[in-house]
Amino acid sequence: MKVLTNRELNRALLARQMLLTRVKLPVLETLERLVGMQAQSPNAPYFSLWSRIDGFRHEELSELLRSKQVVRMALMRSTLHLASANDALHLRPLLQPVMDRSLKGAFGKQLHGIDQETLAVAGRSWVEKEPMTLNELGIRLSEQWSGLDPEAAVGLVRNKVPLVQLPPRGIWGESGQAVHTSIEAWLGQPLSSSLEPEWLIRRYLAAFGPATVKDIQMWSGLTRILEVIKNLRPQLITFQNERGEELFDLPDAPRPAADTPSAPRFLGEFDNMLLSYADRSRIMEETYRKRVFTVNGIIRATILVDGFVTGTWKLISKRDHTVLHIEPFRVLSKQEQDALFEEGARMLQFAAANSSTSEIIFSSIV
Repeated sequence: MKVLTNRELNRALLARQMLLTRVKLPVLETLERLVGMQAQSPNAPYFSLWSRIDGFRHEELSELLRSKQVVRMALMRSTLHLASANDALHLRPLLQPVMDRSLKGAFGKQLHGIDQETLAVAGRSWVEKEPMTLNELGIRLSEQWSGLDPEAAVGLVRNKVPLVQLPPRGIWGESGQAVHTSIEAWLGQPLSSSLEPEWLIRRYLAAFGPATVKDIQMWSGLTRILEVIKNLRPQLITFQNERGEELFDLPDAPRPAADTPSAPRFLGEFDNMLLSYADRSRIMEETYRKRVFTVNGIIRATILVDGFVTGTWKLISKRDHTVLHIEPFRVLSKQEQDALFEEGARMLQFAAANSSTSEIIFSSIV
């Protein structure tokens, strides 16, 4: 069985994530190739799409949200994602076991003795009648179920009912509370009745492979993946990583050479690549983990240099002046710093076009 090095796995990942070379693809097709994008931070997907699509404009994604072709909802790992409407209708029922496990872990004790299905039906009825925030929903449900913790009530509805967040939430340059209704009410379509975990795994491998069973479980939140892999095995090819673990992949998926050039890239907060593997060594050194993953659950925006996470970045805006602050984790060569500066200047044109002035600051190595 051929062994793939970390650099080979890195280049395979970058190729599938459209980060070796920007692509000329519609935003909707790009989102589907990525099987959605993590979206806890409303603006993060805009930066991650800008790093992947040649000539990407904010309006392209905003219009897809307004026209209901893209939705924001809890999907993989029970976390908030952007996905095409079609993908969301197929993914959400497949991921119901993930939602159920998340609910039990967070609110199992508070919901003991509660008729969960009746509560879910009541919650669905409220949000379909009048889209509302989860706080508003919790208040109304706690009035119906005297003594029930509003947060637990909302947690149940969020995990039992496929809720979507409505615009202007997630629209670049606009603000607003997260208002929810069901995906069926929003799209006027039912969830898919076809549950095909093999389809889900093929989609994952196309976007993130080659990968181990544990990687697939980490990305999706699903268990018993090995049983599905057994059925899929005749359609897949296998490798080993440097630790001797078995990797699965699609036969025709790209696997570029380890020395394939990789230009610097800016990734938004919570980028999928950092959340889709049990072992992140193909994209980030473990020693950097605490500098990217914060104790309060934030995953910082990162820079890629030579294809690997090499630092973080943030934008700081004051009045008409915007600063791109880059914090590298290691000493950068002059060539690396110059290339990162050029990419940062382009990113400022995208993110801070309305600022009168802007600058790029590199912090010193800690």
